[in-house]
Amino acid sequence: MGRLTDTAAWQALAGHAREISPRHLRELFAADPQRFEHLSLTHDRLLLDFSKQRIDRTTLALLRDLAQSCNWQDWVHRMRDGEPINHTEGRAVGHCRLRAGAAAPAEVRSVLQRMEDFCEQIHNGNWRGFSGERITDVVNLGIGGSDLGPRMAAQALAAHRLPDLRVHFVANLDSADLASELVRLNPRTTLFVVASKTFTTLETLTNARTARDWLLHAAGDDSAVARHFVAASTNLEATAAFGIAPENVFPFADWVGGRFSLWSSIGLPIALAVGFRNFSQLLAGAHDVDEHFFSAPAEQNLPLTLALLGLWNSNFLAAHSQGIFPYSHSLRLLPKHLQQLEMESNGKRVDRDGQFVDYTTNPVLWGEPGTNGQHSFFQLLHQGSALVACDFIALGRSDFPLPGHHSNLLANCLAQSSALAFGQTADEARAAGIDEALVPYRTFPGNQPSTTIVLPELSPFTLGQLIALYEHKVFCLGVLWRLNSFDQWGVELGKQLASRLAPCLRGEHPDDTLDASTRGLISHLRQFRS
Repeated sequence: MGRLTDTAAWQALAGHAREISPRHLRELFAADPQRFEHLSLTHDRLLLDFSKQRIDRTTLALLRDLAQSCNWQDWVHRMRDGEPINHTEGRAVGHCRLRAGAAAPAEVRSVLQRMEDFCEQIHNGNWRGFSGERITDVVNLGIGGSDLGPRMAAQALAAHRLPDLRVHFVANLDSADLASELVRLNPRTTLFVVASKTFTTLETLTNARTARDWLLHAAGDDSAVARHFVAASTNLEATAAFGIAPENVFPFADWVGGRFSLWSSIGLPIALAVGFRNFSQLLAGAHDVDEHFFSAPAEQNLPLTLALLGLWNSNFLAAHSQGIFPYSHSLRLLPKHLQQLEMESNGKRVDRDGQFVDYTTNPVLWGEPGTNGQHSFFQLLHQGSALVACDFIALGRSDFPLPGHHSNLLANCLAQSSALAFGQTADEARAAGIDEALVPYRTFPGNQPSTTIVLPELSPFTLGQLIALYEHKVFCLGVLWRLNSFDQWGVELGKQLASRLAPCLRGEHPDDTLDASTRGLISHLRQFRS
């Protein structure tokens, strides 16, 4: 297969980019009074407004031609049919099966039923700790996809939390993370969920063993572990050795990637936090977008459109950074979840054929909730020298309504996207009465591209829709960039190196093959350990 950049579709976009990139968004809006209608899409009650992107309808048509030349629909069918499109690991990509409702595989429905039964036991007080007291706190021990997705979703659905249970998350290997939680908890009423497919993850198992010791110090009996620990894992031998009863291990298949796993038993802490009925609605919202993605043509397909805009900004406008700005405090962890989802999936430099790519792949994702970011880094967006593509996410209704708050929040969201798009000219600054000496400082270039996503409200269903929207965007970008979006070998390399260095830091096995810097750092750090 030839290079992507040599294809007719790519070359057509490159030529078009040379024509349109000098044009300002002011000019593009002036040229099309119905630009919002022409460059926005809806599905169900979701709105995707991309009229502030630096494109016109010709750009969109050329981008869709590129998608067609990349056989995007064929790849969708291959994923849906269970082909092993994660070719470096020989695995299918099946997270959509987890939320397929009655059409889900039997083993998925079985685990969901067990999760529902377990949640009911916890919530109605039938599950008791070693002292006979009901569970009041749940601590999820996981990292990466076993932490970020569930943590984000549980936080996002704070308005739906059940009042009888507090759910906490611990991920970091740094003991400060776990210790700061344990000091506030009661071992007699605390349940731990150990989320690790292999039950060998260093960070998770280190935290789990420490939590186990904390429990046993209070209980004095190893049998207490079975009343205070459950697991989302497939390694029954290791969970049994830890003391977890087999009936309290909730498995998931190897076709579930970590960053796509919150829909599986990894989502148990979400179900515990908001109730299984709400967890089912989360799955239903994602399934709704799955069906839209699988069936909608390119012209109406929201995830594909998001992906095409991302490719345009990265590869033809040289935007190497993507800001995610949810104007919702409840969605404040969404940028972190999307960082893993997008950068771990498409932060690659080798294509599916094992060839180095000659184009930019995934941008760096970052972000904060509005309006906090307006008082920190938004200055760079307005007057800095870098092009930064932005996604604004707004809610039609607040999940925590207080008089006067939400309208002001929405006003800020719309104001920021407008100011980034249109800026302020020197003449406009003068007309506003700005002193001439200050005009250069009060001039804003604008022309920063952005998309605005509007949800009617933040519910389990719409949250599921939103997450699935971004998941399918990632899939499409992988297809367009010819990447395997479902492996993460760079993560594995770091784990391997850490396993070599830990014994060196303990002074057990000096390693003369290490580089001089690492040897020097180990020597320096060992003085504090002794």
